[in-house]
Amino acid sequence: MHFDIFTLFPAMFQGPFTESILKRAQERNLLSIALHNIRDVTTDKHHVVDDYPYGGGVGMVMKPDPIFNAIEAVHQGGPIIYLTPQGRLFNQKIAHELAQEPRITLLCGHYEGIDERVCEHLVTDQISIGDYVLTGGELAAMIVVDAVSRLTPGVLTEGSAADESHSNNLLEYPQYTRPPVFRGWGIPDVLLSGHHANIERWRRKEAIRRTRERRPDLFAKLDLSSKQDKKILKELDDETHI
Repeated sequence: MHFDIFTLFPAMFQGPFTESILKRAQERNLLSIALHNIRDVTTDKHHVVDDYPYGGGVGMVMKPDPIFNAIEAVHQGGPIIYLTPQGRLFNQKIAHELAQEPRITLLCGHYEGIDERVCEHLVTDQISIGDYVLTGGELAAMIVVDAVSRLTPGVLTEGSAADESHSNNLLEYPQYTRPPVFRGWGIPDVLLSGHHANIERWRRKEAIRRTRERRPDLFAKLDLSSKQDKKILKELDDETHI
């Protein structure tokens, strides 16, 4: 998978992209990331990339010509995504969709945004990471790259992403590791039993419990029609009324 990221501040990406899983994925040639400074394509003395908005108003707007020129010079296919609070809300489903793409272009806005003609005639998708406003699209781009890259085959240990939160509209079950007793607090006995079927059932039950308690919006989307899930729901209801 290859990412082209267009930004006014490429240095912001150095820490997140040169550590941990993303660093190893690049070293193993499973992932490549190219950072492009939009200012580099400007031809004026001061490398101007913004101007006052037509109609007046506060702030500046990123000009269309540097953005078009920068992206068109390197784009070789795949979606061109503008990171903006006005985009569709990013989630695990969208991350899976994007993970099928061999190339992804990310455009980071700044100031009051970008000229609308970029959105109308160049950008193919717009994504928001939440209902809040950041100073620019760089942090949002980092999140998209991280979430999508870890779904690329080989980046994570096989099966690691299957049980994670949001993979099936379920939050992940509680996790424990050594020591078995810490400051007097133990771990559920079932996890020490070695009985894999019982462990899987416990994990399923705890994932359902956690999702129902913390994310009722996700819980409402779950298909819990199986015999086992119906039994688990009854057990949770009984425990609630004890």
